[in-house]
Amino acid sequence: MAWEFHSNSPIYAQVITEIKKQIVAGSLKPGTKIPSVRDLAKEAGVNPNTIQRAVSELEREQLVFAQRTAGRFVTNDISLIEDKKKEMALDMITEFINSMQAIGYSKEELQKFISQYYEQK
Repeated sequence: MAWEFHSNSPIYAQVITEIKKQIVAGSLKPGTKIPSVRDLAKEAGVNPNTIQRAVSELEREQLVFAQRTAGRFVTNDISLIEDKKKEMALDMITEFINSMQAIGYSKEELQKFISQYYEQK
């Protein structure tokens, strides 16, 4: 099944985000081998060059490392993964708050709205 992509950002950036989410959420555990570029491309329904670009960026960020002839693996650096998780959370929170402010919510209204949401859950 192909991944779902949106036109608001480049596909390779969305691939990076998706793989990062899998790493920080623990779906791709530290030290585990990630699928090959070709397998990821097939799964995502995109060109292998797009996946290669995304994986190269993940290597640059040190979330993924390559072992010659063995493939690519998720970093074993738990603190790096936690830092990336916090970074992603802060980005999501910032986007959410900016969107809510754009439709007229104040800080107080937003806090009340979130509290009500969790009370109903």
